Amino acid sequence: MGARKNRDNVKILGWVAFFGGLSQDMIQPVLPIFYASVLGLSTSTIGLIEGSLTSIVSVFKIVSGFLSDKLRRRKRLIFVGYLLSAMSRFSLGFITQGWHAFGLRLTDGVGKGTKDAPRDALVARSAKQGKTGFSFGYQRMLDTFGSVLGPLVTYWMLAHLFSGGFKYRVVFFTSGIIALMTILLVGLLVKEDRSQSMGGQPYRFGMDLLKGRFALFLLIMLVFTLGNSSDAFLILRARNVGVNPAVIPIVYAVFNLFYAALSLPAGSLSDKVGRVKVMQLGWTIYALAYLGFALARQPWHIWALYAFYGLFYATTEGVAKSLVAHVVKDQDRGTAYGLFNASLGLMSLPASLIAGFLWDKVSPAAPFYFGSACAFIALICLSVAGIEKIGQVQSGQAT
Repeated sequence: MGARKNRDNVKILGWVAFFGGLSQDMIQPVLPIFYASVLGLSTSTIGLIEGSLTSIVSVFKIVSGFLSDKLRRRKRLIFVGYLLSAMSRFSLGFITQGWHAFGLRLTDGVGKGTKDAPRDALVARSAKQGKTGFSFGYQRMLDTFGSVLGPLVTYWMLAHLFSGGFKYRVVFFTSGIIALMTILLVGLLVKEDRSQSMGGQPYRFGMDLLKGRFALFLLIMLVFTLGNSSDAFLILRARNVGVNPAVIPIVYAVFNLFYAALSLPAGSLSDKVGRVKVMQLGWTIYALAYLGFALARQPWHIWALYAFYGLFYATTEGVAKSLVAHVVKDQDRGTAYGLFNASLGLMSLPASLIAGFLWDKVSPAAPFYFGSACAFIALICLSVAGIEKIGQVQSGQAT
């Protein structure tokens, strides 16, 4: 019966991810434009805000991951995280200055960081034996279908409701209201069996997480994320190349459509051929996509590149989390996911600051040349490090 409830968690948390993605990606395509055109912020300031967001997410992923292992309370942390994100997104509709945006985006970051590691640990525990790739692919699929719908809703609202800066505020209010669904689903439907999921033993942090191939994998991820600046720069690049700001949400929806449609197949493929092989494919796609953004000259280039860029997310996001589930024991997964997810964002502040500097001081294409170079270096490191053996380790899956 406990295993049945655990498997139901995968489905429920998938729909939580759907509404969370819908809420987040209603505001994501318009935030950089709102910052620049309504609040009058510079590109460097935008990079500071969004880079700080990602960094604070990283810090709280580590903290919440450890706490979820220590306190054996994954569900409560997931609930608090989604609550903070919903409140901050709704409150964006009231801001008038840059420091308001900075504070609320950091609050959203605290929420996202608080929920992610315990949620991933709960999904890993709830997955069937040998189906972690499928389960995380399912999460990414529903999350990203929400992210497909979000920009389309935003496009319709911008085209038909209100005008001027107030239209963006209506989008923020609506996003916050939709985010309430995540709170209801987690609070009412997600189940957690503490004795089954944690083994009934007191938690002790193990230094083994900071050794061996897992630590090597984290170091390689840091190399990659140094060139992985905020996606806000992709939106600014689209406008820079000549894409009409009114249709940027549609471009963003195309990206998410490819991401969503291929996440489940990519996850299932990783269960069959190996997770590292699929990640290598994803990083190659990223490097080529960023090189394309650097070379783009026409609006249609952006449309094609956004679709191609969606393949990168499909082949890496869920697959990498599945790989982590096969490296560590169940009782350590909250902490492990916190460290892993943090490695994706810890470098985002310097990455975004570097990107903003390169954009302002060199050219709008420069951040993308830099990102492509970092991805190729990380790909080489991943290929020669022998980490493919990680994917063969099994530990503590639900049956």
